[in-house]
Amino acid sequence: MKLLLDESLPKKLKHSLPEHEVSTVAEMGWRGIKNGKLLTLASLNFDAFLTADQNLGYQQNLKMLPLSVVVLEAYSNRLTDYLPLVENLKLALLSLEQKSYTTVRT
Repeated sequence: MKLLLDESLPKKLKHSLPEHEVSTVAEMGWRGIKNGKLLTLASLNFDAFLTADQNLGYQQNLKMLPLSVVVLEAYSNRLTDYLPLVENLKLALLSLEQKSYTTVRT
């Protein structure tokens, strides 16, 4: 699965998902692009967008999502706080439906 890591997540998180093709927003040259346009750009190349932005569901029309969105909820923005979510994230990705919105917690 091709995944895009939002700039709100630690970029080293991608190394915890070796079974997927993971790119970061920065690697794509999309830093600073607002969520609506970012989701549209991501939908052209990726299957899912991973983010920490818990407000995304309120900011975007979820019925019109151009790709799947997975929100990761951690205590802080440090990699060590996201690592315990990796197993639940992997499970969520296995059953991820197209153009869906999912939240992953510990």
